[in-house]
Amino acid sequence: MGKIILRLDRVMADRKIGLNELSEKVGVANVNLSKLKNGHVSAIRFSTLVALCEALNCQPGDIMEYESDS
Repeated sequence: MGKIILRLDRVMADRKIGLNELSEKVGVANVNLSKLKNGHVSAIRFSTLVALCEALNCQPGDIMEYESDS
């Protein structure tokens, strides 16, 4: 079974936006965004994904990537 890899850290670096600023724009607690950024989550709400995409001016595929086992 493959896995989803989160690339939020890369998108944030490309956009030159810090965790505190993104947290304010998205309306998600700093600690939760940090977990998401570091890949320590097993799920994400679509509303959070939408807010991230709006704040970062990106597509969901820019934040998440599927990696197969093979």
